[in-house]
Amino acid sequence: MVRKLKPELLRNSAVMKKLIGCLIIWMATQASVFAQQIPAPVDTPVRVVKNNAFTFGEKLKYRVHYGFMNAAIIDFEVKPAPSTTTNKKTFHMVAYGRTISAFDWFMKVRDKYETHVDQVSLLPIAYYKDQLEGSYKDKDYAVFNHKAQVCIHEKGRMKIEKDALDLISAVYYFRTFDFSKATPGQTYPFNIYLDNKMYSLSVKFMGREIIDSDLGKLRCIKLRPQLIVDRVFKDADDMTLWITDDANHIPVRVQSELRIGSLKVDLTEQKGLRSPLALVK
Repeated sequence: MVRKLKPELLRNSAVMKKLIGCLIIWMATQASVFAQQIPAPVDTPVRVVKNNAFTFGEKLKYRVHYGFMNAAIIDFEVKPAPSTTTNKKTFHMVAYGRTISAFDWFMKVRDKYETHVDQVSLLPIAYYKDQLEGSYKDKDYAVFNHKAQVCIHEKGRMKIEKDALDLISAVYYFRTFDFSKATPGQTYPFNIYLDNKMYSLSVKFMGREIIDSDLGKLRCIKLRPQLIVDRVFKDADDMTLWITDDANHIPVRVQSELRIGSLKVDLTEQKGLRSPLALVK
């Protein structure tokens, strides 16, 4: 059963914890051990996804500003070599979010997420997270069988929705979407596993813009992720995301007004892109 996100899910969490968690929505050697707990499904793909967006060895680095303060760094990486999980060839993807030393006094964050994603379907096979956020610590793993629509996680076994994603695989899968014929207001729904539950999310296409970035002027696609109106976000439309208007579709900027302060995330470095960037010359 898909559960709609509710404000209560966030009300008891610290602001910085939610910022880092939301950004990484934008894990897993250890997870592959847990993958052995379920038999490998029959070797026919659940779906076939055309991927022109990313490949092995890609690295992206982001700077996070909270108000006027430089607060954190987020790194995304597709490991340079294929991995094998439940007899499937997979991409091994890692996302690591951490506050800088000058911000650790407020809330020290060291979050790591990993996922192994099937190269054909771009569906997650094994996922792992390790969170350290102030005094809060949490770990989770999930091993997915998409044919049976079940997963084994830290607390047991559960049914999952068709083509369920985790946080990191959702970011990379979304990059493969074809926006060439998208119209303003068009939405793209998907289902995400997080902390032993399923959630229904969506992103809205807003149009195209040219923005100034650390890498130069870039042609971008403007998107609006679904948000929760709560003690952190003032309005469901308070966050805007820009991705490159090219085959890579890499996130370039995230911007949001918060109940307390504002948030801005910018791409600062890239390496190993599959296609040229949409630079305006």
